[in-house]
This record gives sequence, C-alpha cells and structure tokens, in this order.
Amino acid sequence: MSSPNQPAPNQSVPFTADDYRARMARAAESAAAAGLSGVLVAPGPDMVHLTGYRPTADTERLTLLVLAAGQDPVLVVPTLEAPDAEKCVGAPALTLRDWTDGKDPYAVTAPLLDAKGRFGISDNAWAMHLLGLQQLLPDSSYASLTEVLPMLRAVKDAAELDRIAAAGAAADATYEEILKVRFAGRRETEVAADLARLLTEYGHSQVDFTVVGSGPNGANPHHEAGDRTIERGDMVVLDFGGLKHGYGSDTSRTVHVGEPTAEEQRVHDIVREAQEAGCDAVRPGAACQDIDRAARAVITGFGYGDRFIHRTGHGIGVTTHEPPYMIEGEEQRLVPGMCFSVEPGVYLPGRFGVRIEDIVTVTEDGGRRLNATARELAIVE
Repeated sequence: MSSPNQPAPNQSVPFTADDYRARMARAAESAAAAGLSGVLVAPGPDMVHLTGYRPTADTERLTLLVLAAGQDPVLVVPTLEAPDAEKCVGAPALTLRDWTDGKDPYAVTAPLLDAKGRFGISDNAWAMHLLGLQQLLPDSSYASLTEVLPMLRAVKDAAELDRIAAAGAAADATYEEILKVRFAGRRETEVAADLARLLTEYGHSQVDFTVVGSGPNGANPHHEAGDRTIERGDMVVLDFGGLKHGYGSDTSRTVHVGEPTAEEQRVHDIVREAQEAGCDAVRPGAACQDIDRAARAVITGFGYGDRFIHRTGHGIGVTTHEPPYMIEGEEQRLVPGMCFSVEPGVYLPGRFGVRIEDIVTVTEDGGRRLNATARELAIVE
C-alpha cells in the first residue's frame, strides 16, 4: 500500500464537455451490457457526475437525462430552467428538450424511450414522474440504478482522483490541527465545531459530518456530537468529512485524553492492524468482500469479532457514501480507479470505541491511501 502523492493544489482542474461526454457514453454502454434499454437520470448526484448540471431548485417539474446506447444523450428540462441547463459544462454533449407549463412533460419524454424497454432509473426520481411515464408506456419497466448499475460512478477518472486526493489532504490537515486543541473539559459539540471550521478553512464547500464520540459515546459508530463534556481518560472517536471541489473526504482517527490504559492501547493496536490488513488486501481483481474479510479476520482473531458491527468500507465520490461497499457477500471485483473507505472498528458498549479510516483508491497493481496522517493512538490534552 503506497502513500499519497503531494496534495493537489487548492484549485481543481476543471472538467470539460468531453469528460462528461465520455461518462455518458460509458453509462449508456454499461446499461446495454446489463441488458437495459437505457438509463434515466433525475437531478441529484448521478446527474452532476454525468453532466455537471445541478438544478438551482428541487422542483416538481420533470427534469430527466435519457441515455441509451446508439442514441445521443437528451436532457428533458422545464423551459424556465433551460437557460441554466444550457450553461452547464456538459451541455455541448447533450441535446436539450424543454417543455412549458401546461404541457405534458411525459409526452415529450416518452418518444425518447423504447416503449417496451427496461430502464435503470435514479433512486431519487420522483414517484409521480415514474408513474407518468408508465402511464404512457405501459409495457415499459424500471429498476433502481443502485440495483442494476451499482458501479455507475464507482470508477474515477484522473481528474476525479485529483479532487478526491485534494479533499483527503484537506481532511488530513484538519486532523493535524485538531490535535492541537484542548479536549478535556469541553463538550463534544465544541470539538465538532472546530472540525467543521477547519474543514471549511481547508477548502471544503460542504461539511457532511463531524462525529466526536467520547468515552462511552465512542461505542456508537454514528454518534452525533452531543453535550457530554469530554473528560481526562476518555478515548475519543473522530470521524469527519464533506465535499471539496465537489468530491468527498471521509477519515476517522481515535485519540486519547491523557495516557491510555493497557487495554485501550491494545484495542487500538488491534484496530490499526486490522485497518492495515484491509488496505493491504486492495488490488485489482480482488472482491469487495475480500477487504472486509481481511480486516475482520484480524479483529475476530483477537476475540472482538462480535464488537465489529458494521461493514469495512463504502465508496466515495460526488457523495461521501456510495457503492461499492466492502462487506461480506459483495462479490464485485475491484478495478483501478475505484475509491472507497477502509474503516474497521471495535465498540465496547458503555465503555469506549475505536475506529481508524482512510480513503483508498485501486491502482494498476494494488492500492493507494489518500489519507496520510499517523494511525497510532494520539494523546491529546
């Protein structure tokens, strides 16, 4: 497992219309390979990834990207939103079809679809839009994109990898700075506010989560920072991330307020060994479940298997949680360009928890961490 390159500059390399054209073409080809007639993409992460278009408002008016192999991409938009859609970077790779209030948007969209086709559709598409299409095309059928094309956004191109690396470097810088603040005597919410402020200072436009789980709260993997006052002798789980340049960061480290007990140090060492094993298992051709198995085997071997209560990892990209998932039963093979977390943990109810997390990308011959901060148990005041 290699270390990350130098952090990417604060200014990201802009995506081009050709980048979006290639992504849409890959999506259409993947749909055809999966036996689908095409892909229908509603506003949200998939649309941002494929076109660069993010509607200014969540609206009941139909907006839908239609992709099919051998067919030019078409974006159906309300007429009043068309000027904004025309400005998106991916617009030159699209044909826009607009519809005006008072007209039937499904009558505009239906001719673009195979009347008897099966389509993958965004998970977040409005039910009324799906039902409207089904009413005009009763022989058509639809399936969730997560079900039929789970790897739609999983493989990142070079420009996307640069952005994820930059987000990871910003999260690393945040961790280095949070080690300098006082923990003892302060509420979890105060430390969480420090994390959010630092992520923003290091270039994040969006902070998605700042978990600060002190003492017994650390045994809850998704504990939201509360009013508990952090005490000397506490183990503290820190898990934080968000979006920089439109791409995600997510890292976890566990610190201790003052010197740890022998048991606390031992549990932390076990989790660190498990996290190392998970990262070392990353290579092209390995199954996602192999990463989970490698990390889980270490923790189970030390007798804490029943206290590792979540999957080992999740994908990351234009959202901080997305496919693929590193979990038993997931046989999806890793390919270069995939990015995901490796984050084993041990949680002892009523006492403390430990989690260590890095984002990893699959390379041609292994894996590369996109977080570089020390994984040893840090002592804070």
